[in-house]
Amino acid sequence: MLMNYICFGTNDLEAATRFYDSLFENSGISQVHATERMVYWRGADFTFALAKPFDGQAATHGNGTMLGFQVDTSDEVRRLFERVIALGGSSEGEPGQRGPKFSAYVRDLDNNKIAFFD
Repeated sequence: MLMNYICFGTNDLEAATRFYDSLFENSGISQVHATERMVYWRGADFTFALAKPFDGQAATHGNGTMLGFQVDTSDEVRRLFERVIALGGSSEGEPGQRGPKFSAYVRDLDNNKIAFFD
């Protein structure tokens, strides 16, 4: 069994789309489809999506929920961390060695938590 996709809810699809388009620039992850309610990006072996919640209620971040992106180098971890901050996201843990992995933790514009690690 392989994980196929993850979807984050958003309260501002336009702003969140700009955020992720910019974050994924030059990463091999490309936007592939968009509707009035959802936007999809594809990586080599997964799909990432943003959606306005189907039930019409406000999107909320999941407490304890996190999306992790593995990258090739600690320099890429640092670059992505700084990119998120520049795009208006926030820090949840600056780049550094944590156990056997070099990682950084951030939150996007809707407060969803993301990890980058090498």
